Amino acid sequence: MTLWFVVLYLFIIAQRLIEVAVAKRNENWMLRHGAIEVAGGHYKWIVLVHSLFFVSVGLEAWNKELVISDWKGFLLGAFFVTQGFRIWCLTSLGRFWNTKIIVLPGAELVAKGPYKWMKHPNYVVVGLEFVIIPLLFNAYMSAVLFPLLHLALMKIRIPHEERALTKLSE
Repeated sequence: MTLWFVVLYLFIIAQRLIEVAVAKRNENWMLRHGAIEVAGGHYKWIVLVHSLFFVSVGLEAWNKELVISDWKGFLLGAFFVTQGFRIWCLTSLGRFWNTKIIVLPGAELVAKGPYKWMKHPNYVVVGLEFVIIPLLFNAYMSAVLFPLLHLALMKIRIPHEERALTKLSE
């Protein structure tokens, strides 16, 4: 792997670690204010899939000749667009964003930013990243496997989240 790709890989991992810290801080704030975590049984699988994603991409890319090309430029552009969308999602939710299903009784549903037009935009971003990031690193098996795992997990998570948010809005 060339230095440029190593820096990008480490940047993405650092970004995710920062997000985990922010999510934990938000989770603690919500719990201190009376929030309740629901349907947490699948969460360990989400953590496992996301962790294995970086291991898989790193292993697949390890001995590959990665060069900057027009295709990689397009993918890099797509990656940065998804990061902008990711930041928009997270900042729109503010303190209510975290990685678990946690609801705060009495709080209003967030209906600003991308949440004004779609219910789960951050899950779309993650799905796109599970394709774009591996393709950037020529990790083709990861680009197929992890979007499928993400879809399977979202088929479990989204109904639980919808039920929790419906109860919150009642």
